[in-house]
Amino acid sequence: MIYLDNAATSFPKPEQVYVEMDKCMRNYGANPGRSGHKIAIEAGRAIYKTRELLCRLFNIENPMQIVFTANATESLNLGIKGLLKEGDHVVTTSMEHNSVARPLTTLETKGISTTFVGCDEKGRLRLKDIETAIKKDTALIVMTHASNVVGTLMPIGEVGAIAKKKGIPFMVDAAQTAGVFDIDVQEMDIDLLAFPGHKGLMGPQGTGGLYISQELDVIQMKEGGTGSSSENLLQPAIAPDRYESGTPNTAGIVGLGEGVRFILDRGIANIRKHEEELTDMLLQGFKEIPGVKIYGLAQPKLQAAVVSINIGQGDSGEMSYVLDKLYGIATRAGLHCAPLAHKTIGTFEQGTIRFSIGYFNTHQDIEAAIQAVRQIAAEM
Repeated sequence: MIYLDNAATSFPKPEQVYVEMDKCMRNYGANPGRSGHKIAIEAGRAIYKTRELLCRLFNIENPMQIVFTANATESLNLGIKGLLKEGDHVVTTSMEHNSVARPLTTLETKGISTTFVGCDEKGRLRLKDIETAIKKDTALIVMTHASNVVGTLMPIGEVGAIAKKKGIPFMVDAAQTAGVFDIDVQEMDIDLLAFPGHKGLMGPQGTGGLYISQELDVIQMKEGGTGSSSENLLQPAIAPDRYESGTPNTAGIVGLGEGVRFILDRGIANIRKHEEELTDMLLQGFKEIPGVKIYGLAQPKLQAAVVSINIGQGDSGEMSYVLDKLYGIATRAGLHCAPLAHKTIGTFEQGTIRFSIGYFNTHQDIEAAIQAVRQIAAEM
């Protein structure tokens, strides 16, 4: 199998992720922070180490500002719903994943309004349009760092500066960029950063996180046992306990930590360079095939390692099935849980076939994908 569905989840993982998760389960798989015995303490230390590694990666000052979640979707819901209240207004973009669009649409029933700033057919955002959309009651600007459909990078640093100037909290969905692109919450004026553990950070599924600025009061989504302030029936007010009720995914968080350690050891610049090189190779190959339409910028330096195409008028789902069944190439077709983005780029009816590259892909993988698409296109 040639795996080109890394935008959904990265595969395979670094070997040390598997090793350390197994070691955790076998040697100290106790409940962290709930007991005073030594393996519970060791489990707690392992979780804290992952917080520290994430701080290094994102330039976060305090490890306790990182809240562990099950995925980026949970992180986005926590940040959005925990911050907004009736009468608030939100600014976002037309390239958002449903993990942003659906919570915001749901909140309309609670008196919260949203402006979806339109991007162009390549997925590009104009900063002027963000500024124009801001109102007196705007309480949040939330946006993706890179489109999961076409990979187009958004100017989050510039938007962060606008938000800071206006005194508006800024939230970034880093589902497609964490672990591959430099993200500095201080320099980019990011107040809330939602990230999955299982994509570019190379951890296991069931892991994710949310950075919450110390300046914000985000209401928790659940209450329960935290291992702290057990004498009090009210939820602890301190982070991250306030947001992490219940037994954590210790082995998963350990695996996430090893994924982050792998990234720090390799260097984000080296990881990005490899993915950019393969993206360029894939784009150049597809451009030479008659009948293939490439969406987005098709410029490796301006996008994540995500390439969406269609082959003539062929059904995207059927084409993806053929790639899997006949060529052993894993892709994802359809609307990619981002209908607004597909409406923006004009593919809502047909969807697209998405090829998403990861660090462990090779030149041979890309050449095989190009050859497969060439053969399919020739037979249509």
